[in-house]
Amino acid sequence: MSSRREFVRKISTSALGLPVLLNSSNLFAYANGPYNGPLLRVAIMGLGSYGTRVAEAMQSCRKAKLVGVISGTPSKVTRWQSKYDIPDKNCYNYKNFDNIKDNPDIDAVYIITPNGLHCEFTLRVARAGKHVICEKPMGINAKEGQQMVDACKAANVKLLIGYRMHFEAKTLKIVGMRKNGEFGKIIFFQGQSGFIIGDPNQWRLNKKLSGGGAMMDIGIYSINGARYMIGEEPIWVTAQETKNDPVKFKEGIDETIQFQMGFPGGAVASCLSTYAVNHLDRFYLAGIEGWAEMQPSTGYGPIKARTHKGELTDPHITHQTVQMDEMAGILLENKQPVIPVDGEEGVKDMKIIDAIYKAAKSGKKIALTSS
Repeated sequence: MSSRREFVRKISTSALGLPVLLNSSNLFAYANGPYNGPLLRVAIMGLGSYGTRVAEAMQSCRKAKLVGVISGTPSKVTRWQSKYDIPDKNCYNYKNFDNIKDNPDIDAVYIITPNGLHCEFTLRVARAGKHVICEKPMGINAKEGQQMVDACKAANVKLLIGYRMHFEAKTLKIVGMRKNGEFGKIIFFQGQSGFIIGDPNQWRLNKKLSGGGAMMDIGIYSINGARYMIGEEPIWVTAQETKNDPVKFKEGIDETIQFQMGFPGGAVASCLSTYAVNHLDRFYLAGIEGWAEMQPSTGYGPIKARTHKGELTDPHITHQTVQMDEMAGILLENKQPVIPVDGEEGVKDMKIIDAIYKAAKSGKKIALTSS
């Protein structure tokens, strides 16, 4: 599969254009009538399959607008210009995009390139004085992630990570139920993330560009999901790697990793990240008084979820549309999301990934610190 998120088949695209309320807490109200607030003007860097998905979703945004492109492929720039009415002055390549510092019509750059380029490009965008939205994983290790956070702080710009699930209605409903104590003491989380990867020559199987294999691509969903579902930060990890195809999955590219995480409240997480099994996209959260299950849990939707109290029926809206509107509120109005999407959130995931790789290699339990 060519897209990192194509491990879940899309059942539906969206119910866009309808005046829909996403959840009972009024977090997102897609109402009729004109929007008169501030508008986030975004340039997308990386015009591949996911960049295209984000661009299409942004056509239905109320608070965010696609105004620029950055690509190393001139033909893609030309196509996007025509399709999205982007002026020449807002088009850049990877060599000259530092010039966005002189372009007042661009507020933020959404970096959707291979993982190995995230850090370098974030530092350059920050130096240009623009806000950064970076796809996950934010870098190839925690050291890079911290460099990105520090650079954005030094440049007085904000850094957000593309955690679209942090704005998804059913996800937020379950997190809200957990916060309200409806599951009781949390004791267990299970996360399964996997698909059979295709083209062996793609960048996701190139260590320099990807930083790793399935863990860097889709395993991060179970890591991040365990954290926001349980509501705590893990204090230890253990991990076991399995590799059945060492030709396709070369040194440094993980095929399958099972990993476990322990949390200070006593909960444990048991997770699977793999490029060798299709249709793995499930979260399960168990407390002493109730449970929640999501399957699919992180695909493009619709997400399906149920708890011990019954099925969740919150309507589906394209994730990237909600994400970009909510990120516009964060960047322009200093709104605070229910689940963080800032650079520090991304670094937390990177530290856990670093520890999982260390645990898988050493066979030892690795302690995690909050620092």
